[in-house]
Amino acid sequence: MTSTLERTTSELASAAAAEGQRELLDSAPPGSGGSSPGRRAQVTDWLRGKKASLMWFAPVFVLTAVVQWINMDGSPQRIDDEGTYTAQAFAVERFGELSHYTFWYDHPPLGWIQIAGWTELTGAFSRYDTAVLAGREAMLIAHLVSVVLLWMLARRLDLTRPAAAAAVAIYALSPLAVQFHRSVFLDNVATPWLLAAFVLALAPRRQLIAFAGSAVCFSVAVLSKETFLLLLPFLAWQMWRGADRGIRRYTLSLASAIVVLLGLAYVLLSVIKGELLPSANRVSLFDGVGFQLFGRGSSGSLFDASSQARVTTSQWLALDPVLAVVAPLAALVALRERRLWPVATLLLFSVAFMFRPGYLPIPYVIALLPFAALLIPAAVQIGLQRARAKVSLGRQRVGVVTAVLAAVLATAVAAPMWGIQLRGLLLADLDQPMRQAQTWVEGNVDRDYRVIVDDAMWVDMVDAGFPRQNVVWYYKVDTDPAVAALAPNGWQDYDYVISTNSLRTFPDGFPIVAQALDNSVVVATFGRGDTEVTVHRVMRVGIDAAQEQAQRDQEARSAAGTALVDNPALDIAPGVMDLMTRGLVDERALTVLPEAASTGDLTITDAPALEGEGSLDQPRRALLVSEIDGVPISEAAAAVDQLVDFLAEQPAPFTPQSVRRTGQGLLVTYSIDSPAGLLTAPSP
Repeated sequence: MTSTLERTTSELASAAAAEGQRELLDSAPPGSGGSSPGRRAQVTDWLRGKKASLMWFAPVFVLTAVVQWINMDGSPQRIDDEGTYTAQAFAVERFGELSHYTFWYDHPPLGWIQIAGWTELTGAFSRYDTAVLAGREAMLIAHLVSVVLLWMLARRLDLTRPAAAAAVAIYALSPLAVQFHRSVFLDNVATPWLLAAFVLALAPRRQLIAFAGSAVCFSVAVLSKETFLLLLPFLAWQMWRGADRGIRRYTLSLASAIVVLLGLAYVLLSVIKGELLPSANRVSLFDGVGFQLFGRGSSGSLFDASSQARVTTSQWLALDPVLAVVAPLAALVALRERRLWPVATLLLFSVAFMFRPGYLPIPYVIALLPFAALLIPAAVQIGLQRARAKVSLGRQRVGVVTAVLAAVLATAVAAPMWGIQLRGLLLADLDQPMRQAQTWVEGNVDRDYRVIVDDAMWVDMVDAGFPRQNVVWYYKVDTDPAVAALAPNGWQDYDYVISTNSLRTFPDGFPIVAQALDNSVVVATFGRGDTEVTVHRVMRVGIDAAQEQAQRDQEARSAAGTALVDNPALDIAPGVMDLMTRGLVDERALTVLPEAASTGDLTITDAPALEGEGSLDQPRRALLVSEIDGVPISEAAAAVDQLVDFLAEQPAPFTPQSVRRTGQGLLVTYSIDSPAGLLTAPSP
C-alpha cells in the first residue's frame, strides 16, 4: 500500500514537472527556445549564491587594475627584453613573420603570438606612441586574468574568502609583482595558463575533461615560456591527488599524452621549416634547445656577492624584501596541510632551484609570485584553524589576538617599504630618457644612417620611417650572420649607437658594438644613472683621426668667432661672444651670419644648447636672433621674412635644419651633421 502510494506520488510529481516545463516553454519568447529566461534565472541564482564572494573579490580586482594601469608608461623604464617580445609580436602582426630577425628557437613563439593576437584585435600598436606600451597593455590583461584564476585557486584550496582576498591583494600590491607584471615578459603570458592548469586540476567534480583541460593549459604555458616545464611534477602531483583513485593512472596517462603531443607541435614546426637538426648556415631547434640548456653563461652562485645571480636576487629583494622572506616561511607552515602540499612544495623547490649553479633569468620570479601570495594568508588561516581546534576557549582567544598582532606587525613593517616602492612605480617617469633619446634620434638622424639600438626602440624607429635594415638590435650585430652580411666592414658600417642600461650591463660582450662605442663621440645624453640613455656618433675614420680633426675644427671656429665679434652689423650678447671665441658655435652659423646681416643688423642674444646636448662640450648649433635693425622679431615681419628666405636659399651644407619663430625671437638650428674641416676647406 505504502509502496503504491509512493510510486503514484512520484509519477504525479514527474507529470507536474513535465507540464510545468511545457508551460515555461510555451511562455518563452518566440525563437528563444525557452533558454533565455532559464539562463537569466541561472545567472541571477549564481550571482545570489556568489554575492559574498563578489563582495570580497570585486574591490581587490578593481584595485589590481588601477594599480597596474596608473603610470604604466612611466615606470619601470622599458628594457631590451620587453622590446624584443614586443618587436616579435609586431613582426607577427605586420610582417607575417615569427620574429623581426631570424627566428632561432631560443623561445617557443606562442607567447608573443598571443601578444600579437591582442594587439591585432585591439589595434594597440596604433593607439600608443611607444610600441612597448601596446605589449604592456597585453600584460595588464594577462595579469587581470591571473587575478581571477588566483582567487579560484585559493577557494578550491579551501581558503576562506578573506584569505583569498588577501592573496589577491598581496599579488596586486607587492612592488615586486607590480614591476614585473607591468613588464613585457613571456612569463606573464604563461602565468594565467599555469594557474588555469592548477584550477582545473582541482575541479570539484573531478571530471576527466577537467584534467584534459589542465594538461592543455599547462602545455600552452610551456609553449609560451619553456622554463615553466620545471613545474610539471607539481601539477602532476596535484592531478594525482585530485583524481579518483580508480582512474588515476588513466587520468595521468591522458594528461601526459596531451602534454607530449602539444609539445611535439613545436618540434613539428622545426621539421616543416627544415630546421630540426643543425646544418650549415641555418638555425635549428637542436641548437636553440642546446643554447637554453647548456649555452647560457652561468649567473654564478648566490653566495658570491659579485655574481649576476646575487645582482638579480638583490633587485628582487630591493623591491620587496617582505614577500621574499615571508613566503618561503609560509610555505613551510602550509606543509602542515595535505591539500597545500603541491603548491607549497612548488614554491620551496623553486626557491631552492635558485641556489644551483647555472643561469638565473631576471623574470624567473614571476612564476613564483601567485603561489607566494596565496601561501601567506593560507599559513595564517592554518594557524588560526589549528588554534581553534586544539586549545581551550581562553587559549583560542590568545591565539587569535596573537595572530592579529602578528598581522598588524607584518603590515606595519611592509607598508613603509611597499609605500616607497609603489610611490616610485605610480609616480616616477623613469622612461622619460628613453622617449627623449628616441625623439632626438628621429629628429636629427638621417634615415639613411645605420643605427645600433636597444630593442625597446626598434619598433618605434621602424614606424618613424627608418628602414628595417638600418635599425639594428645590438644583440644581433655580433650574433646574426644575416646582419653581419650587411656590414662587411664591421663597426665602420654603423653611424650611431644608442646606449642604454640594457646594452651597458648585458652579461655577454659584443666586440663590434664595443668597437663602435670606442670609436664614437657622445652627441646627446638624457637622464642619469641606470636610466641614462646616450647617443653616440660613430667616427668611421677612427677616434684618433676624428679627435685630431675636431681639434683643428675648434681652432678654426675660434678664429672665425673672434673675427665675427668685431662685425658692426652684429650685436652679440656677451655669453654668445664667449662661446664663439672658444670655438663652441657651429661653423655653418659662423659662416652664414656675416652675409645674413646684409638683410639688416642682427641682434644675437643666445646660442642655446638643444635638449640632450647641454652637458656636452660640443659646438652649439642653434642661434637666437631677437632683433633686426633694433626692431624685435615679433614686430619686424617684412625683415624677418627676408631673413628666413635668405637662410632657406643657402646651399648645402649651410641650409639650416629649421628656422622657427618663438616668443624670444627667431631660432635658427643646424643639423647634427657638420662636415669636417668646413672652415679650412675651399668654399663650395
